[in-house]
Amino acid sequence: MKNLNEGLIHFFQKQHYVIVTTIDEEGCPHNSCKGIVEIYKDSKVYLLDLYRGKTYLNLQKNHKISITAVDGHKFIGYSLKGRAKIVEKTMLEPRILKLWEEKITKRLSHRLIKNIKGEKGHPRHPEVLLPKPEYLIEVDVKKVVNLTPRHIREGI
Repeated sequence: MKNLNEGLIHFFQKQHYVIVTTIDEEGCPHNSCKGIVEIYKDSKVYLLDLYRGKTYLNLQKNHKISITAVDGHKFIGYSLKGRAKIVEKTMLEPRILKLWEEKITKRLSHRLIKNIKGEKGHPRHPEVLLPKPEYLIEVDVKKVVNLTPRHIREGI
């Protein structure tokens, strides 16, 4: 895969979460919400998973994965398709866990500001209740799919 461009990296970095799709034992797609910790030009994406659930089990048997995010307001979106590798918690660098804590703090702050402005959302602050990450998903992106409708993307 060629390098990811700065615009794409910025788009994914500003997302509060992404939809990760893996393949289950029956060959069906399984979707879950995950947070991106880091994304690099060299087509590497790092996600922390807070649970050892279906995504973990699926990735042990099938390394195919996609990461999807959309901005409904701007009417744009992308899907990154590739292969994933599980990195166990014991192998994580402390800086990765620190990055995750910073991301959770930003999400919590964003929710608090919206609540102060009177925007209705979740009555509690679910970010505070999230468990610590269980493992890292390292993704080697092989293909980028632009989900933006062609007529918008090309200005037709």
